[in-house]
Amino acid sequence: MRSVASQLTIHKLEVFCIVAELKSVSRAAERLNIAQPVVSAHLKSLASKLGVSLTERNGRRIALTEEGHRVYKWAQDVVIRTQEFEREIADTQRGLAGKAKIGASMTLGSYVLPGIIAPIKQRYPQGEISVQVTDSILVPDAVRQGECDFAFTILDPRHDIAGLEVQRVRDERLILVASNRSETKAKSVALDELSELPFVTAQLRTPRRDIEERLLMEFGVSRKQIVMEFGHAEAIKQAVRAGAGVAFLFQSSVRDELASGSLRRLETLGMELRVPFYLVYRKNKNLTKFQTTMLDEISLALRD
Repeated sequence: MRSVASQLTIHKLEVFCIVAELKSVSRAAERLNIAQPVVSAHLKSLASKLGVSLTERNGRRIALTEEGHRVYKWAQDVVIRTQEFEREIADTQRGLAGKAKIGASMTLGSYVLPGIIAPIKQRYPQGEISVQVTDSILVPDAVRQGECDFAFTILDPRHDIAGLEVQRVRDERLILVASNRSETKAKSVALDELSELPFVTAQLRTPRRDIEERLLMEFGVSRKQIVMEFGHAEAIKQAVRAGAGVAFLFQSSVRDELASGSLRRLETLGMELRVPFYLVYRKNKNLTKFQTTMLDEISLALRD
C-alpha cells in the first residue's frame, strides 16, 4: 500500500511552503502568479491527504499549527532537495556537471594537466574531475578497461592501441639540463660531445627511455655513460640538481627550476627533440556531455 506522502505532488508542497513563508494566501497567489482559490484548494488538498490541520487564522494572517510546522520543515527539505536535483540534471544535460576520470602519463599528469584542469574546474564547479597518473605503458589498458574515460599520454611502438581512438594533441620538447653546481659552465654541447656526458635517464625498456634513445639515434648519438636510472621525471630531475649528471627532460617539467636557477639548460647545437603526446579513448565509447566537454577543453588547452 502506497504511503500518503508518496501521493503528494512537489507543486503542492511548494505552494504550502510559500504560504507558510509569506503567512498569506493572497500574497502566495501573487508570488506564484495563480488565482487565490487555487492556492486555497492546494492547501485543503494537502491537509486532507495528510489528515491534519496545517494552518489557522491569526488576525489577517495565516499561522501554522503545530502539525503545520512539522509538515513545513519536511516539505521545505523535500522542495529544496528537489530543486537542487533538478539543477543538477539540467547542468548534466548541458554538460556543466558530471564525472570525468582522466588518465595521464607521468610528465603530463604531474606537470602539465594540473595547471590546465584547475581553471577548468573553477568554470565547472558542479563537475567531478579525477586524474590517474601512471606509467605510460599502462595507460592504454586503463582506458580500454574503463578505469579512465580518456587519457593523455606518450606512446611508443610497443603500445597495443587495438580498439582505441588515438589523436595527436601536443608536441613536447625534450631539453638537456644540468645542475648549476656542475663543474662545466658551458652553455651548449655539440652533437659529437653528447655521447661522452654522464647521463641520468629513465629505466631501460620503458617507453620514456625508448623514445629518448630513438630520437637521439636519429641524430647519430649513442650515449656511453648512463650513470643513474629512475622511474619518474621528478627523481631524474632531483638527481641532476644534486650534480649526478645531465638529463633530457620535458621542458614543462623543469620550468620552475630553470626560472629559479637551480637547473640550467644546455643548448644541443643542431638538434631539437620533440615528443608527441596523444589523446586516447575507447572506440565506440559513449561519453557523457560533461566528459566530452572536459575532453574538448583539455585537448584545446594542450594544443595551445
